[in-house]
Amino acid sequence: MTSEAGACPLVGGASLCACARGLAHGGGAGAGWPFAEPPLLLTGACRCPVRPGTARSGAEQSGARLGGPARAAAMGSRASTLLRDEEIEEIKKETGFSHSQITRLYSRFTSLDKGENGTLSREDFQRIPELAINPLGDRIINAFFPEGEDQVNFRGFMRTLAHFRPIEDNEKSKDQNGPEPLNSRSNKLHFAFRLYDLDKDDKISRDELLQVLRMMVGVNISDEQLGSIADRTIQEADQDGDSAISFAEFVKVLEKVDVEQKMSIRFLH
Repeated sequence: MTSEAGACPLVGGASLCACARGLAHGGGAGAGWPFAEPPLLLTGACRCPVRPGTARSGAEQSGARLGGPARAAAMGSRASTLLRDEEIEEIKKETGFSHSQITRLYSRFTSLDKGENGTLSREDFQRIPELAINPLGDRIINAFFPEGEDQVNFRGFMRTLAHFRPIEDNEKSKDQNGPEPLNSRSNKLHFAFRLYDLDKDDKISRDELLQVLRMMVGVNISDEQLGSIADRTIQEADQDGDSAISFAEFVKVLEKVDVEQKMSIRFLH
């Protein structure tokens, strides 16, 4: 299943997290750097967190472009007045984000809402540089929209971003009988699985795997090599002999992969 130690073609951590980081923080200079070496996308090596001493966080860069910390603080204050307290509390319970994170993300949401109608369209998402340059951009955008819908409201936006929220230490000891958090390992894997399951039949076929791999690496790897990767992946993952990968098989293959690291980004508190 792996082409090298810890490498797996079923996890595109850098690809996913860079887009989520751009959605949350507004990107900025260097936001697209995970795509400079496309073959790394096959390893699932998530390198999205800002390297110490090399760059500011996306939010800091965004704040600088908007006129510095004072302007960013003003946006957060405005957001808190537009969101009712009961709405913020409901979103906190549903997503696990803090009050300040929700107001910051609401500012980001309203900046993307060019029509100023309280929802985002696919066109709004396509203006985001991280998504525009991401080979899986369309697949990630689709993940924000319920079946048959062409608009997403703030709550839906937050539900999707919550999949990328790191699991805090105090959450690991919560009541196991309560609802499963959106950022749980299982839900993170479900999010990744849906990017591959193009026809939504709850299985990843060879053709689907090949299509997504081709999106990820473009012309950097030949069709013959991609076919070999797809065949080997299916062969090693398929346990019931149907020549496809079910979600259970997907989970089994990735049981030793640090999904928390590969599908988490840091949100400012």
